[in-house]
Amino acid sequence: MALNPKKHEMPTQAPEVRAHNFDEVALGYSAEIAVEEAARCLNCRNRPCVAGCPVNINIPDFITRIKMNDFEGAYQVISQASSLPAVCGRVCPQETQCESKCTLGIKFEPVGIGRLERFVADWHNANATEKAKAPAANGHRVAVVGSGPSGLTCAGDLARKGYKVTVFEALHTAGGVLVYGIPEFRLPKAIVAREVESLKEMGVDVETNVVIGKTLTVDELFDMGFEAVFIGSGAGLPNFMDIPGESLKGVYSANEFLTRSNLMKAYRDDPETPIMKGGRVAVVGGGNVAMDAARTALRLGAEKVYIVYRRSMEELPARREEVEHAQEEGIDFRLLCNPTEILGYENPEDRRDPKNGFVTGMRCIRMELGEPDASGRRRPVPVAGSEFVLDVDAVVMAIGTSPNPLIKSTTKGLEVNRRGGIIVNEDGLTSREGVYAGGDAVTGAATVISAMGAGKVAAKAIDRCLRKKPAPGQAPESGSGT
Repeated sequence: MALNPKKHEMPTQAPEVRAHNFDEVALGYSAEIAVEEAARCLNCRNRPCVAGCPVNINIPDFITRIKMNDFEGAYQVISQASSLPAVCGRVCPQETQCESKCTLGIKFEPVGIGRLERFVADWHNANATEKAKAPAANGHRVAVVGSGPSGLTCAGDLARKGYKVTVFEALHTAGGVLVYGIPEFRLPKAIVAREVESLKEMGVDVETNVVIGKTLTVDELFDMGFEAVFIGSGAGLPNFMDIPGESLKGVYSANEFLTRSNLMKAYRDDPETPIMKGGRVAVVGGGNVAMDAARTALRLGAEKVYIVYRRSMEELPARREEVEHAQEEGIDFRLLCNPTEILGYENPEDRRDPKNGFVTGMRCIRMELGEPDASGRRRPVPVAGSEFVLDVDAVVMAIGTSPNPLIKSTTKGLEVNRRGGIIVNEDGLTSREGVYAGGDAVTGAATVISAMGAGKVAAKAIDRCLRKKPAPGQAPESGSGT
């Protein structure tokens, strides 16, 4: 059979339908399509795709098992390296990682590795009857701060080695950014809950509503008998532009906007934590979070949604798939534009109380691209005399986040960089003995898969350190020298 030069398309809801619901946009491969897509893999000897995966999944092996219709076997291969396969198959930027290294991609479209991973994980979740088993305990205890992708990965890898792991989550639901940051139409919350449940089946304890740095400190975790602490608390501190009008009602950080919708169910008719619905919404930024916020605003009933981004489409950092989905749904991209002021009601006779300061518009200036900046992208430069006003009722700032300073301010000896990220070595070890960190708490906002990779690195380092020591209450082995 001739090799298909193109990867199989992902079935999706029609744009005119999905723009009005929160159901998952991508519908997933059928078994038949998955086998056909797997058949495109060349099973290269040097396996470049594996090197492109931050968690080093044995990609050719799991794809080979799909070719053989051994879908459960494929899942077992993936799960040896990844604690969150159903998540990664949906939200990882495979096009710039494993798929970008695919040999087939030199001449044709690369193998749809991410789509196959999603298929395998979904097949397992729909068909597996056996629960994950907790391995024999080794007597050591580790605390994990945060239940996002880095924390869950670290917890899963350590649990498989027999460590008793307790995950402490500040919010009332486990999953971190996977539940509060990524919308249901991209990552259904039931999938995240299922992945968390698998970790619990392996013996991981999850404690919610515990804010480390407030409810408990890192020092107190050690006092409780934990021998190592991994900090995967993410980057939940939103950035703003520091322009006039950002304190007006109707101005949200993307964190607040998405958390209210995703976690607090603000899309319901009678929400406990309401959010502005309808009207005209501007989302400032060009990353995946901006796409998520814009598409969420549309589904909440906005009559018009703008993406306002200071560079051109070529520099837009969001995944191409997310950009294309947003365009198909009718999101209006205002590129080479930058906000300079958010405008609000001033007329005392207005139908809404001016003291409440509601948004009425956003003043912007057009930009042009100049010389490259430190990131290698051409620097946007304002065009004199090009200001205009965008008529909007709400503004969502999606221009990045920083690590929350709470843990740093309550933990002695923990060094951070000028952006607030925790400083770690190549093993994820911080300046504080026994304390490791990874993910957005270290790097600032980044991808789910890079956070997972950091969690794996730290888990390996914690294991190397603790397995040399007797577990609490155990006598040292004879000849250990301790």
